[in-house]
Amino acid sequence: MSFGFKEWTLICDALGRGEQSIIMRKGGIAEGRAGFRFEHPEFLLFPTLFHEQVAKLRLPSATPLPAPRADGQHEVWLRVQVEWTAEVTDWEKVRALAPFHLWQEAEIEKRFRQDENPGVSLAFVRVARLAEPCVFPDSPRYGGCRSWITLPDPAGRNATEVIDDATHGARERELRAVLG
Repeated sequence: MSFGFKEWTLICDALGRGEQSIIMRKGGIAEGRAGFRFEHPEFLLFPTLFHEQVAKLRLPSATPLPAPRADGQHEVWLRVQVEWTAEVTDWEKVRALAPFHLWQEAEIEKRFRQDENPGVSLAFVRVARLAEPCVFPDSPRYGGCRSWITLPDPAGRNATEVIDDATHGARERELRAVLG
């Protein structure tokens, strides 16, 4: 079995196209009092339409939401390697991260201020596209407001990184400069 990380489908698409190399999370209801943490150094991205609205992302309002598979199965294409994480508790630094992601500022601020401990968990990630998708039937265990789920292992481990080393390195330097 592999660890899966639930993320909005359109964010998964941006990560898979190499347009974004960070994931920011506050945590779902199931994370409990301890809150969210990037617990796993490698995981599969599990795209979800749950709670997703184009209006919460900096995309044209006419951007279509991908339709679920007609056969009701899930299809996972992306593997993520976490290179480093940071807890960002300074709102101005979070705002300065805008060039690195697609979320609307209001959505990130909502996450930032969602409880008595302002901040977000950030992961700088390296994304790779699997040579073959991992396809599996739906199950109630994939639902709910939780970030981490257990998924079947992909058939093959072959994957291609979505951005080259030079682009990845430059993006990391820019991100570290913003975070200080």
